Amino acid sequence: QVQLVESGGGLVQAGGSLRLSCAASGRTFSTYAMGWFRQAPGKEREFVAAISWTGGSTFYADSVKGRFTISRDNAKNTVYLQMNSLKPEDTAVYYCAADRSVTFGKDFNYYSDYMKYDYWGQGTQVTVSS
Repeated sequence: QVQLVESGGGLVQAGGSLRLSCAASGRTFSTYAMGWFRQAPGKEREFVAAISWTGGSTFYADSVKGRFTISRDNAKNTVYLQMNSLKPEDTAVYYCAADRSVTFGKDFNYYSDYMKYDYWGQGTQVTVSS
């Protein structure tokens, strides 16, 4: 199985940037699609971004498109979420997740569904002040 550990969260002013990292254990990490989700108090878990196991496809929620970038470095068993132009509404606990499926052709509907992911990290808090 895969163990995921997020890091890089913190407090930042609106307009600032943070880079989240998700370090994964497991021999088969490179075959796993990876996603980022977030959850604010009193709100539903929300899809943020995902990247296919090859890194060839990325998907973003409309709310973060153009501001956030997901990437992966399979040699380091790490997925990143670069967050720029942060807004107070980005405040949430951010979770990374791994999908062990090796199926090709998955679309936005697949990656944005948290039920599709098999492994989850403990989360890292991101707070954006106004």
